[in-house]
Amino acid sequence: MRMSNERTFLQRFGGQVILLVVVLLFWGSWRLNQPVVADETAVLTTTAVPFSTPSTQAAVTVTAVGDLPILSDNSLSPNPIPLTYQGQLPDQQFQTYVVERGDTPGGIAQKFGIEPETLLGGNPKLSEESNLLQTDVELIILPIDGVLHDVRPGDTLESLSEEYGIPVEDIIAYEPNNLEFPYRLYPETQIMIPGAVRDLFIWNPPDLSSVGGTSWEGRNIKPIIVGTGTFVYPVGSTNFTQYYWYGHPAIDIGLPEGSGVYASDTGTVTYAGWNNTGYGNLIVVNHGNGFETFYAHLSSINVTPGQIVYQGNLMGLSGNTGNSSGPHIHFEIRLNGNRDDPCWYLGC
Repeated sequence: MRMSNERTFLQRFGGQVILLVVVLLFWGSWRLNQPVVADETAVLTTTAVPFSTPSTQAAVTVTAVGDLPILSDNSLSPNPIPLTYQGQLPDQQFQTYVVERGDTPGGIAQKFGIEPETLLGGNPKLSEESNLLQTDVELIILPIDGVLHDVRPGDTLESLSEEYGIPVEDIIAYEPNNLEFPYRLYPETQIMIPGAVRDLFIWNPPDLSSVGGTSWEGRNIKPIIVGTGTFVYPVGSTNFTQYYWYGHPAIDIGLPEGSGVYASDTGTVTYAGWNNTGYGNLIVVNHGNGFETFYAHLSSINVTPGQIVYQGNLMGLSGNTGNSSGPHIHFEIRLNGNRDDPCWYLGC
C-alpha cells in the first residue's frame, strides 16, 4: 500500500518537482553572474571561472564607482571618441625664374626641359594678363610637364582625372603628391597633375547674323562685305612685347597710349565696347570669309557694331585697359573660330 502511495505522489507531482529544480538551477546560475553592491561607493563584480576547475573560487574585483565610465543620458555605452584620419600633405618644391629681356616662352621652357604649355600649368595668371611674361616677372617652373592644381573643397582624384583627362594612377604615382590610401585630398594644398594642360578660356564675339549694315553699302546684306584675305599691321609699330604661344594666342605690340589703331583688313564690326573677360576696350571685325580680327586694351573706340571698315581705316586708339600691364595692343587673328599666329599673316 505504501509503495502504491509513493508511486501515486510521483505520478501526481513529478513534473512540478522537476520544473522547480530547473528554475532553481537557472536562478542560481544567473545570480552568480550579477554584481554584488557592497555599499554606495563600490561595486563588486565576479569573474566567472570555467567549470573545468570546480575547486577554484570565483575571483572578486572591487571597483570604485568614481572609476567607472560615465554613461551619456539614457545610453547603454560610453560616448564614442571620434577618430580622424590625417594623411600626408603634398610636398611640392619648385624652381623660380625671373624673366630677362629677350626671353620667349619656348626659350624659357627649353632651359628647364619642359613644354611651353607647362609655364601656364604653374602660372595660371599668364592666361589672365596678356602682358605678364615681361622682364623681371618671376615665374614658377614645374619639375615636369603638367598642371599645378589648387585643391578645392569637394575635389577627388576621380573628379580631377575627369577634369584634366589624366588617369588617376598617374596622379597617385607622382611621389611628391604624397597620396596614399584612402587617397584623400586637402583643400588649400596643391597637387601635380602630370601630363595635363591647363585649358584657356575663349570668349567668342557675336557673329554677322547679329548685326546689320549701318552704312549705305551694307543695307543688311550678309555678309555685308568680304575682306581682301590679306592683313596689315594694325598699329605703326613692331615693338613686340609678346609673341604667339599656347598661353597667349595673339601678339602684343607695345606703343604709347593714344596711338592710332587701324583695321587690318576690310570687314564688318561685330563688337565695339568694354569686354569684362580681360580684353578691356575691344573691337572685333568679321571679314566675311571666315577670318576675324581682335584689337584689345584700347583707350578709345571710334566705330560701332554693324559698321563697315576698310583696310587701314582708323578705328580707335591704343591704351592700357583690361588685363594689361602696360600700354600696348593685343592683336588676334581667328580663322573659323580658331586662333592662328598673326605672324603667319603679317610676316613678323
